[in-house]
Amino acid sequence: MTKCIVPAERTKYVTYAIRDIVVKAQQLEAKGKQILYLNIGDPPVYDFETPAELRQIVIDKIRQSNAGAKKNVSTYCDSMGIPEARQAIARHAVEDKGIKNITPGDVIISSGASEAITIAIAALIDPGNNIMTPSPGYPLYSGQIPVYHGEQNPYFLNEETGWQIDFDELERRVNDRTKAIVVINPNNPTGANYSKESILNILQFAEKYNLVVFADEIYDKLLIDGQRHISIASLSQSVPVVTFGGLSKNYIMPGWRVGWAIFHDPLKMMIDYREAINKLLRARLCSPHPQQYMIAPALDGDDGHLPEVIDKIRRRRDITFDMLNAIPGISCVKPGGAFYAFPQIQLPEGINDEQYVIELLEKTGVLVVYGKGFGQKPGTNHFRIVFLPDEDLLVRAYKLIGDFTEKFYDKYHFSPSR
Repeated sequence: MTKCIVPAERTKYVTYAIRDIVVKAQQLEAKGKQILYLNIGDPPVYDFETPAELRQIVIDKIRQSNAGAKKNVSTYCDSMGIPEARQAIARHAVEDKGIKNITPGDVIISSGASEAITIAIAALIDPGNNIMTPSPGYPLYSGQIPVYHGEQNPYFLNEETGWQIDFDELERRVNDRTKAIVVINPNNPTGANYSKESILNILQFAEKYNLVVFADEIYDKLLIDGQRHISIASLSQSVPVVTFGGLSKNYIMPGWRVGWAIFHDPLKMMIDYREAINKLLRARLCSPHPQQYMIAPALDGDDGHLPEVIDKIRRRRDITFDMLNAIPGISCVKPGGAFYAFPQIQLPEGINDEQYVIELLEKTGVLVVYGKGFGQKPGTNHFRIVFLPDEDLLVRAYKLIGDFTEKFYDKYHFSPSR
C-alpha cells in the first residue's frame, strides 16, 4: 500500500510573501488580465541596465572556464571565494565603508547575500535560540530561522519616527535565548536609513546582551537626497558584526547571485563561529565563480552608473510619496534609500492588508505585497510598493490604487480618518 511522503514539519513555517503573491498574479495573467508588477525589487525588469563592462567580464570568464575544463583544469574555486574578489571586498570595507582591520580572510563570497545570511543563521542557532529581526523587515530572515529550529523574535520599528529603531522596544524583546540582532540598513521594505546615533545605540545594546549584529547593507549605495550610509561595523570597537553585501542592487544584477559577508571581530569572539561557517561553506563546495570576477572591477570602479540610477529612484520616490499620501486612508513615510515604500492603509474592522492586496490585484491588475508578509505592529495594515517602474506606469498604478481604494471603502461603508 502506498503512502504519501510527509514533508518536514519545519517547512510549514516557511513563507515568502514577495513570491507567494505572484502565483495569484500569474493565474490572472493566464486569463488575459494585464498585471502591473510593483512587487519585486528587480531593476533590470524595468529601465535599469547592468553595466556592460561587468557583463563582458562574466562572458569572457565563462568561455575561459569551458576551455579550462577541456584541459582537465578544475572549474571549482575556493569555498570562501576567489582571492582577488575577497581582496577587493576587504579593501572596499576598509577604504569605503570605514571598517577597520579587515583582511581577505575576513570575507566569504556567497551565491547572493541570501546564501551568506542563511549560512550565518544555520551556524549560529540551536533549537530554542532566537534572533531579533526588524518588523517590518525582509522576510528571508523570518523564513529561514524556523528552518534551523530557531525562534523568531521580531522587534517593531517606529513608523512615527520614520521607521527608526525603538530602543525601548529592543529591551522589551531581548531574552536569555537571543543570539543575534538583525539590522537592515537601508531597510527593506521601508527605505529607512539609520543615523549615527541609532547605530551607536544598536552597538551598545548588542554589547550589553552579548549579541552578534547581522548588518544587512545590500542597499548601501542607493541613498536619496544626499543621505550618507554609515556601516555598523565601522563604529564597532568591541561588538562582533557580520556585514552582508553584494552586487545585486547597487550594480543592477540581482539574478547573478553575487554576494558576500564581512566578519568584523575586534575581540576575537567569533573564532569558533567562523569555523562553523567555514564547514558549511566547504560542504556546499563553492558559489558560482565566473560572476566573482566582476567584484573587483565593480568595487574598484567609479560607479559611473549610479548617478543616473539614483536620479531615477529619487524622481519615482517623489511620485510615490506624493500620490500615495494624496489618497484618503493611505499614509506613507518618505523613503530615504533603496527603492521601496511601505504605506499604511486604514481598513474596515475584520479586513486585513492581504485581503485588500488580493482584491486590488483582481480588480485593477496592480500587484503589490501585503504588509503582514514583512511584519508590522498588531492593529496596523500596510503594503509594500517597489517604485522602480517608469514614471508613467507609476502614475497609472497609483491612480488605479486611488480609485480602487475609494470604491473599496464605499463597499464596506467605511470612512477613513485623515
